[in-house]
Order: sequence, then structure tokens, then C-alpha cells
Amino acid sequence: MKKVGNHNSFSRILLFCLAFSLSFSITSYAQDAAAPAATAPADAAAAAPAEGAGDPVKGKELFNTLCAACHKLDAKSTGPALRGVADRHARTWLYSWVKNSSEMIKAGDPAAVKLFAENNKSVMTPFPQLSHGDIDNILAYTSAPAPVVEKPAGAAAAGETSKTGVSNDLVLFALVLVLAVLIIMLVLVTRTLKRVSAANGVEVVSKDSSVSLWRAYAKNQFLVFVTVILLMLSSSYFLYGYLMQIGVDQGYEPIQPIHFSHKIHAGDNGIDCKYCHSSARVSKTSGIPSLNVCMNCHKNVSEFQGDKDSTYVDHSKEFYSGEIKKLYDAVGWDAAAQKYTGKQKPVKWVRVHNLPDFVYFNHSQHVSVAGVECQTCHGPVETMEVMRQHSPLTMGWCINCHRETDVKVEGNDYYKKIHDELAKKYGVQKLTAANMGGTECGKCHY
Repeated sequence: MKKVGNHNSFSRILLFCLAFSLSFSITSYAQDAAAPAATAPADAAAAAPAEGAGDPVKGKELFNTLCAACHKLDAKSTGPALRGVADRHARTWLYSWVKNSSEMIKAGDPAAVKLFAENNKSVMTPFPQLSHGDIDNILAYTSAPAPVVEKPAGAAAAGETSKTGVSNDLVLFALVLVLAVLIIMLVLVTRTLKRVSAANGVEVVSKDSSVSLWRAYAKNQFLVFVTVILLMLSSSYFLYGYLMQIGVDQGYEPIQPIHFSHKIHAGDNGIDCKYCHSSARVSKTSGIPSLNVCMNCHKNVSEFQGDKDSTYVDHSKEFYSGEIKKLYDAVGWDAAAQKYTGKQKPVKWVRVHNLPDFVYFNHSQHVSVAGVECQTCHGPVETMEVMRQHSPLTMGWCINCHRETDVKVEGNDYYKKIHDELAKKYGVQKLTAANMGGTECGKCHY
């Protein structure tokens, strides 16, 4: 009887090639379908100039500089919302109000007295330096129509029809159907070949290995011995590495009850770390900022003002504005009435950095005396959307820093005196923290 090779291998290869081609065509189709959405024109965000006198561009600059601390365009803050204010009052009245509102209230102007009472009797800062043209520019900016929020361009939803009018689900179903037909055809072809070979007396045989690889390996004692040694060494290495990571929380990134973006606050807005963590200058710990510190800014910033297309934004405007509302709920701030309700809720912050109890570390000694930047230990905080532990904070890491960091003696007579004495003793020009006792056990353990 004639013997030939196994035809099943050819059918498997053919099936693999067809499946690969079909998957490639699906990927190409998906890319082509997504291309129009990706190349959709961006929405023009520039507001059209308002009718009447005044330049809205210059008015925006004046508004952000002078008015934004107490006013918003579309929401009440310390003062009323200012969009369309030129339609609610006469222009001559607005000139007098902006220049000196207190004078109008004392004079008994009905509109001024009513406005003063509606806004918790908050006294408006007078701006006598502004000309009528400057006020016209501000009014032109506040008279611009509110931007229309459009649905963001993205992938078509399930069942949504494309520009050609064909449903995406229908196209995917057709592709799956074609794949199923190809598989059935390959099965039928394989069965037909087997029947033909059986009818012609052709025996299909598969290649059979006479010697087992594992048996040959087991008989070679040298290879078995080397393998055992390698396994023992590698397992010891990984076990040691695992044990050394116990208690090391590098990369720890907990979710906080109120989302705080260091990327926006410290990065884009440039807020100094020690403005919020003020105790780092004078205390052992940096401290958790009081919510009153947050309210210094967020009393007037009740919603996210950043650009939705900015690279520092990781979430939507609605998400960030919702987190500000959580802050208001915690401190008991009524944004509409612009006053505290007295109903406060504790915020259960999750601690990120934590040293063992037997370790002494003083922030003020490093920040105020040594002049160490916060990023040295905490990493590029200004780029972190969620705060995480950047450094391992292990004993070896601290000791290496003490060995490599030179002591700053400028403007410090105490350090200058002891520095000069030890520099003569060691015969060096610069002393590190280790030269001045920074690696002694009693400095950090007590």
C-alpha cells in the first residue's frame, strides 16, 4: 500500500493563513471606519465678538485679572453671575457701580441696595482706575453667548449606522458568517481527501518519533545535575528579592475619598508644595493640609476651569467639578448662598508614605536646614495625577543619599564652623552628610 504524508498539516496551515488574513482585513476595516471620526474637524472654541462697543478679547484679560476672584460668567460666586449683565442694567449705571459701588449704596440707589442685599452684603472692590472703555471691554466679554457643549467625537455606538448607512453590527455579523463558512469548507475538504485516499488505497501516516526527548534527558545525569543547581540558584535569588520587598511600598498608589490632582495644582497652576504642606518647614511631619487651605482657592473656584484638550487633564470637566462638590460637602459650604452651613463631614484620607515606628525622620531638618527639594524624595509630584510613593524609603536608600549629598554651609555659621574642622580632619574640601555623622545608627534609630 502506498504511503503519503499527513494532509491534515496542510489543511491546518491553510486554515491558519485564512484566519490571519481575515483578522487583518477586520483590523484594516476598523481603522478605516475610525478614520473619519479621528479626522473630524475640531470645534471652534473662540466666542464671537459681542455686538456694541468694546473688545471682548481685552475684556477677557481684564475680567480674569480684576473680576474672576469674585465673579463667574454663568454661576453665582461671591458676586452674581455676570454673563448678560449689560442687558440687566443701564450702561451709565454700570460705569458708576464698577468705579465705586459703596457710594451708590450709601446714596440709596434702589438697584444698588437690592444687589447689595442679594449677595450677602458683600462689598465690591472699587475700580476708579478703569476707564469707560475698559468697562465697555469687560461688558463686551460678558455679553458673548455661552459656548455650546457638543457631543465629543468618538467611536460609533453599538447599532449606530455609519455614513454609508450600513450598521456596524451588520458588517461584523457578515464577517463572522464568512469565517464560519470558511471553517466548514475546510472541514469538508479534509473529509473528502480522507475518503479519496481510502478509496485509492493510500495510507496516511504521521511522523512518529522513536526516541522520547524527556527520556533521553532523564538518562543524562550531568544535564539533570546542572538543571537542579540552576533551579536552586534562581529560586534562591527570586526568594531573596521577594523577602527584601516586604514592608517596601514603592509604587503604592491608593485611591483617595476626594480626587486631588497634583498634576493640575502643582504642575499646571504652579502651587508651591509648602503652601499646602506648610508644616514641612518647621515640623517633623509634612502634615495633611486642612480643608480650609483648599477653600482659600475653591471658595470661588466651584468648577473645573481647565481646557478639556490640555495634556494635564486625565478626566472630564464634570469629574473634576464633581470632586470639588465633594469638598464643599465635607466643609459644609453652600456655593449658591456663598456661606458655610455648619454641617461638616470628616474626610478619611489614605496615608501614602509611612515609615516604621523605630525610624526618626524630620522634615524641617531636611527642607529648611539642608534645603532638600520635595521632588528628591517624593519624585516628580507635579506630574502625578494620583499621588504615589516614588522612592523605596529603605535604610539603604537613605544611607546612599547621606553618602552622596554635600552639606550646605552657606549662611549657616554653625555648619561652617564644624565643616571647616572636619574638612581639615578628613583632608577634603566638601563634606557629605555621612562625614558629619549622617550614617550613625543613633541619628535615625532611637
